[in-house]
Amino acid sequence: MHSTRTHQITIVAVWALSLIALACIVVGLAVGARQAPQQDEGALAHVFQLAIAALLPAGIGFLATADWRRPWRTIRPLAIPAIAVAIAFVTLFYMERVYPLQRR
Repeated sequence: MHSTRTHQITIVAVWALSLIALACIVVGLAVGARQAPQQDEGALAHVFQLAIAALLPAGIGFLATADWRRPWRTIRPLAIPAIAVAIAFVTLFYMERVYPLQRR
């Protein structure tokens, strides 16, 4: 019973952290396009970094409490968070590498 509750909490944590990371990137893209480059990365970048860093212990907790007798049912809740994190990193790569070259 305790493991099931812990597993549900880790699923919520993984979802929340991945969506926070994606939201930081989307807001940063919308706001950053109108601002000049700054020395400090800004608060959104720090929140993004903290969300990504917090995904590690949440993911380990998820994997440790998972029911591996049914692996597809266990992994399925991670599909959308994984896509959200992938989109966030691809957008971050675009913003840091490609977008500054186009602004020149």
